[in-house]
Amino acid sequence: MGLGVALAVGLGLEGSSSLRLGMGNSVLTEPGLTASVGTDSSSALALSGEGQRPDPTDFSPQELRELQQRFGVHGPQTPLAQLFTRGLDELTPLRAHTLGRLEELRPTILSESKRMGVNPMLVAAILFDEMQHAKPGEDLPLAAHSGLFTTHGPAQLGLSEMVHQGLLREDASLEEIQAAREQLLDPRRNVQLLVGKLARLQRVLGIEPGRRLDASSRPRDAKAIATLAYLHNGKLDYPTRLLRYLQDPELHALIYSGRKQAITVLI
Repeated sequence: MGLGVALAVGLGLEGSSSLRLGMGNSVLTEPGLTASVGTDSSSALALSGEGQRPDPTDFSPQELRELQQRFGVHGPQTPLAQLFTRGLDELTPLRAHTLGRLEELRPTILSESKRMGVNPMLVAAILFDEMQHAKPGEDLPLAAHSGLFTTHGPAQLGLSEMVHQGLLREDASLEEIQAAREQLLDPRRNVQLLVGKLARLQRVLGIEPGRRLDASSRPRDAKAIATLAYLHNGKLDYPTRLLRYLQDPELHALIYSGRKQAITVLI
C-alpha cells in the first residue's frame, strides 16, 4: 500500500496547530477552523503489513495530545474495567434485553439518522454499548435530579451536550436545568440528541453533510468513525469496542430488517 494523504484537522481557533489523522484524502474542517493537506511519510500509520489496512483505532501520540487537549478525552479504561465490560457483553439475558429496548427506539434511530445525515448503525452501536453498560438506577428521575449522575438516558448524554447544541444556556436557571434533564431522560428525545451530537462532531471533523460513513469498505471512514466514537465516550478503548458492534449481525438485522416476534397459531 502506497503512502496515504495525511488529514490535517483544525480542531481549534484559527492560527492554532492542526491535528493530523493518519488516514484519508480530504480536509476535515468547519467554518472558522484551519486545515491543510499535505503528503507525509508518517501518514502510512499502523500498517501491519504490505497490502493490509491500517488500524483505524491506532491514534498517533500527536493525535492523542490534540484530542485530549481540545476535547478532554482520556486514555483507556483499566484492564480490569475492560474485562468487566467484555463480560457484560457475554450475558445473553442482558443482551436480549438491550436489543429489545433498541427495537423500541428503531423508528427514532432511522428517522433522525436520515434527517441529520448520520449512519444509523453508528447510532445503534453507541446506544447498544451505553445501554448495555448503564449503571443501575441512573435513569430514575429522583437520582437524575439529585445530581448524583452527570449523564442520562440511553445514550448517556449530559447537560453539556445540550449547551453545545444551543438547547440550554450556560447560565441556565435551576428550572431550565431540570427541564433539560427531563429531556435527557426521555428515551426518544435522548436518541434525537445523540444523533444531533454525532452530526455536530461530523461537522467539526469536516465530514460532508449526508455522507454515509462505511467502516467496512473505506479505511478513511473507519478512521472517522473511530474518532467519533472516541469523542463521544472519551475512553481510548471505546473505538475498538464500537467497531466490533458495527459488525454485529443482530444489530444489523435490527436496524436494516427489524426483529419480528414469532406468531403463535392457535388451532
